[in-house]
Formats: sequence, C-alpha cells, structure tokens
Amino acid sequence: MTEAYIYDAIRSPRGKGRKDGSLHEVTAVSLSAQTLNAIKDRNGLTGHAVEDVIWGNVTQVMEQGGCLARTAVLASDLDESIPGLAINRFCASGLEAVNLAANQVRGGGGQAYIAGGVEMMGRVPMGSDGAAIAADPSVAMKTYFVPQGISADIIATEYGISRDDADALAVASQRRAKAAWDENRFNGSVFTVRDQNGLNILDHDEYMRPETDMQSLGALKPAFKDMGEQMPGFDKIALMKYPHLEKIEHIHHAGNSSGIVDGSAALLIGNKAFGEAHGLKPRAVIKATAKIGTDPTIMLTGPVPATEKILADSGMSISDIDLFEVNEAFSSVVLRFMQAFDVDHDKVNVNGGAIAMGHPLGATGAMILGTLLDELERTGKGTGLATLCVASGMGAATIIERV
Repeated sequence: MTEAYIYDAIRSPRGKGRKDGSLHEVTAVSLSAQTLNAIKDRNGLTGHAVEDVIWGNVTQVMEQGGCLARTAVLASDLDESIPGLAINRFCASGLEAVNLAANQVRGGGGQAYIAGGVEMMGRVPMGSDGAAIAADPSVAMKTYFVPQGISADIIATEYGISRDDADALAVASQRRAKAAWDENRFNGSVFTVRDQNGLNILDHDEYMRPETDMQSLGALKPAFKDMGEQMPGFDKIALMKYPHLEKIEHIHHAGNSSGIVDGSAALLIGNKAFGEAHGLKPRAVIKATAKIGTDPTIMLTGPVPATEKILADSGMSISDIDLFEVNEAFSSVVLRFMQAFDVDHDKVNVNGGAIAMGHPLGATGAMILGTLLDELERTGKGTGLATLCVASGMGAATIIERV
C-alpha cells in the first residue's frame, strides 16, 4: 500500500467565539480561504496540485452551508480545478478529513490532498442546525438522549472522577498552554489572520486564562446540574439507562470544559511522488486511522474504544505511543482515557488543550494532529496518537510516526 505522508500542518489562532472575539467579523469562508492560501504559499503549490480539499465543519447551515469546502476553494487562490468536499463527524470532523485524505492517498485515489476544517462558533452557533438526534423525539427517546454536558458528568460518575480531579486537569491545561506560547512552540504552525486590507486581526489564542487556579475554579457552580435535576430532567433519563448509578454527580463547569471559539486548520497530505515532484520533505507518515460508534447516551467515551481499535488494527500497543493528544471536550473525557490505558499525564496534551485554548468543532481534530506533529519534532520523539470523543456516541483516532 502507498504511504500517506504529512508534508505540512498549519492552523489559525483561536478567537473567542462571541461578539467581542477578534475573529467575529471573519466568515467561515474567509478564514478557510486564508488557511488554504497559507498552506498553498508555504509549499509553493500551483495549478491542480492536490486532488481535493476535504474540509470538516459541524454546523453546516447559513454561511457555513452549501458545501463550504468548494466555496472556500473558489474564495482562495487555489486553482478552480480543485474541488471540495465538506464533511461532518461532529467534533472529529477535522481529523476525519485528514483520515479520509490519507486513506485516499494510500488507496491510490490521487497523489495529494489538503484536509482540515473550520468552525466560526461566534457567528454560527452550535446546535443551530436543529440536529435530529436532539430534536426528533422518536430518535431522542430511543437513544436516551442527554446533552453532552450531562454525558460528561455521567462519565465522571461512572468512573469515579471527582470535581478536584477535573479542576486540576483544567489548571494544568491552562499552565501548559501558556508555557507553550511563552516558549514559542506554536510559532511554526500558527498563521496570522488578516482583514481584507492586510491588517493583522489575530496572531495568538485569545481564549486562554492562565491565571486560573483551583480556588477560582472551585467558586464556579456546576453548569449542568439544573438541566439535569430540573425540567426537562435529563438525570432521570440517564438513570433509566444506567440504573446502577444512584445519582449523577455534576462536576463540570465552564472552567473544566472546552471553550467556544472560532478557528481553522489544514494539513497537506500526499504520497512520496508528490513530495518529490514539488521538492517537499515529509514530516510524518500516517500509520493508521480508526473510527467507531459507542453508547450514544454517555456519548463521550469514544477515545477509549477508538484507541483500542487503532492499536489492534496496526498491531501496536499503548506503550508504542510516545505522545497523545486527547481532545479536552470535558475534563472527564481525558481523565477517563488516562485511567483506561494507565497513561501518565506527562504524555498527554503536553501543550494544553481545548479547555485552555478552545474547541472550534470542525477544526479541532486537524489542530491537535498538527500540534502532535510539532511536539514530536520538538522533542525528538517518534510516534503519536490523536483522538477525539464525538457527539451521539463515536470516536476517531490517528497514529502518526515522525519522518
């Protein structure tokens, strides 16, 4: 089988996903086009250099609708002969875009792809697409649907994760993210977002709150307690599915959950012949990809079975992995992953994660894979695994090996 290599990985800085966020006036098309232009210019791509642009995006309505990938290509400086494919695997959309591209290359479906994603959460709010799994009673009742925050609290209850555990992980995320920025660890990957006049809009992750400590987090009330215990009473729905739990312990709040932000990311994936033709050196090889469906009520446990599957499929063990990126959708997701595999936190999200920097849904998977690659290169380590939990009960994972 043909090897699929990562030749480049870039991302935008993450802007606060609200009206006072620096990227609020930037559309998803505009940010996507800037991202495509950045990876095009960095690698000297001309003409029909890549087979396709595969672009993850979760809330595909309004200005993020209508095959955003193709619109972004046309708005960018890429050749119009390059098509575009918009995909949605919820929070894993950006990673799934990369995995699709890699497997196309490995199977001979073209020499190269640009893959990644975007989400402008301050302009197109999460849930504004009216997803059937939440809105259609026939589906919601069958699946014992509860919101993701309740699912995160179910994980904490089921696996004995305490509020202090969750808050400590959040504090560590903030400190690690600040250290990464202070030490310029993201400099090679983050491009500056500019307005139509070429003026700088944002060049850093602006959601971070490095002053966060256990005391400040301890003062926050659980964010999902009222919706769990009062109308419509999602705790009762959860306990119908999991009667062995006496009650749901609500431990999550804004400080130990991922931030709502705007952002985009892209990777250049290609085979050996593509690199030789364009004078590019591969940075990593994509060793394996995986996706899996899981329990839709607890919903966010997907990184564990996705990792089990990708390790089994590739003939590897957890000890073969030097570094992990596990998306910090909620603290309990990462803590459950480390618990399941007995992985030390020193190997997981070493530059912080979505709790500190935010989670732009359709872009995050591509972002964390790029961060993983950068850190492998910085530390001289060899192999990394990126994985995300996914809404409605799914998981996705990718293993890369540095070249």
